[in-house]
Amino acid sequence: MGRDTRERILRRLDQLGESPRDARTSSLLTNLAGLRKSRVGGWRVIFAVDDDTRIVNVVTIERRGQVYRRI
Repeated sequence: MGRDTRERILRRLDQLGESPRDARTSSLLTNLAGLRKSRVGGWRVIFAVDDDTRIVNVVTIERRGQVYRRI
């Protein structure tokens, strides 16, 4: 992963921390209840939102082709 990609992912994580359900930055995973995904180029951030504690739990950050096989 290049430096530019890392910086883009860190910016996206900041955005998700502020507004994790914003349709412009994330969407629900159709086959896994409670998990959401966010696209950053060819990478995917898979995460869950805990409304009670207001915490975004990142499950994994992987390339698109690999991430859906592992979760």
